Amino acid sequence: MDFHPTEEQAAAAGLAARIFADLATHERLAEAGTGSDAELWKALTTAGLTAAIEEIGLLGLVLLLEEQGRTTAQVPYAATCVYGILPVSAHGSPEQRARLLPALGTGEAVATGAFPAHGRITSEGGRLTGTVPAVPWLRDATHVLVPDADRALWLLRTDAPGVRTSPVETTAPWAAGRLTLTGAEGERIGSEGAYEDTLAAARTAFAGLQAGVCAGSLARAVEYTSIREQFGRPLSTNQGVMLRAADAYMDTEAIRVTTYEAAWRIDQGLAAHEHALTAAWWASEAGKRVVHAGQHLHGGMGADLDHPVHRHFLWGRHLDAYLGCGSELLAELGASIAASPAFASTAEGEQA
Repeated sequence: MDFHPTEEQAAAAGLAARIFADLATHERLAEAGTGSDAELWKALTTAGLTAAIEEIGLLGLVLLLEEQGRTTAQVPYAATCVYGILPVSAHGSPEQRARLLPALGTGEAVATGAFPAHGRITSEGGRLTGTVPAVPWLRDATHVLVPDADRALWLLRTDAPGVRTSPVETTAPWAAGRLTLTGAEGERIGSEGAYEDTLAAARTAFAGLQAGVCAGSLARAVEYTSIREQFGRPLSTNQGVMLRAADAYMDTEAIRVTTYEAAWRIDQGLAAHEHALTAAWWASEAGKRVVHAGQHLHGGMGADLDHPVHRHFLWGRHLDAYLGCGSELLAELGASIAASPAFASTAEGEQA
């Protein structure tokens, strides 16, 4: 395994860091409310950071999403890449790739996904019916990727007949919406295995976003406790504060390294189902601990809903359960390991 970024990945991450730092300020985020920042989205797409995903792969996307997470920038970047560019590039037909990828790359089209599949959507002859209560970035999306009850993937335009969207507020300000389909016509993306591949990539990508959220929360806590004094000395000199921050750092690094491994394996075409689940589990369980620590280390200021660290808390808690909470992911991981041939061979050997 080699997690060192390529020259292209490093350049893209550096550019993204500068754009997010310049435009995703606390003041602009407060002004945006629960919606997305159109100017920031335009800056990202104009810089080529959406189209670049075809070249820099999932590991490159993870590096960019870390930068988004550090600032909690409100743009449909992860959703468009994970539910648009990656599945169309990997599973779309030549005609679909030629038609959809240029628009997704320039930001003219915005994608999101009604993931994971919970059997809410049924399909009959390519016409989809059902309701998904909350889909992130749906209010911005021109296309939505929908898995049906049989885990087939369908791409629909949000303005198509039979597709209805309505605003929904979630804990994170992700311009979410309720998706209602009544015989809506979709186009099939890929075949068997496309859903599983897309879900693994999504879990990995959003784990990378969580790593950035945690890093941003911890950075704010370190800065605050280094400045805030109590009994004549900075809070950061207290052993309890240092230990809490150290635990948060280790948790953040655990999210990062498991995410890098899953992304690298997916990019290399290696089996990565269990690795994506592992990264998602760390993002859920450790991510929850880190954003709580970030808020607690701010003391009374952490309870201020208008304080920047509270935004990290909301994002972290939303990402904690977005594609499966820790207990669900662990159960799925255990079932996957138990069903593997290697586990069966080991179990047979022990019985013998």
